[in-house]
Amino acid sequence: MKNPAADFVFVGLQIVLFAAYIPNFTLFELSVSDDVTIINLILALGGLMIIIISLLQLNKNLTIFPSPKKEGELVTSGLFKYMRHPIYSGILIATFFFALYSQSGYRLVIFLLLAILFYYKSQYEERALIKKFPQYESYRAGTGRFFPKL
Repeated sequence: MKNPAADFVFVGLQIVLFAAYIPNFTLFELSVSDDVTIINLILALGGLMIIIISLLQLNKNLTIFPSPKKEGELVTSGLFKYMRHPIYSGILIATFFFALYSQSGYRLVIFLLLAILFYYKSQYEERALIKKFPQYESYRAGTGRFFPKL
């Protein structure tokens, strides 16, 4: 199945932002106490765990593109029972708390850009999921986008 051009744009932007996150330029510095620093590292590692668990739960349905696989199935169990995009959630948690851990204002800006990208990417992805899976609408109504509904 051929992927639409928008799939490549979203994935390309995501790769650029991931690459931009790696260096630690001094845009502005954040100052946090040592106690808070270790908590931020633990929370960033928690975000990585969410990513790993979500990847494993998607299993054969995993694709780098926002459009679902032609032979894909809708996953609504595991972490997907509580949030529709737990991989994005894990990335946002990890990048936010690692930015705080590394006391990097620059990385915090990249986190904000990732959050904006994931919001629009998830909207695009959900339009495709609604077309492919009629039950997606009811799943979406009861499940949070990035974090569980309270």
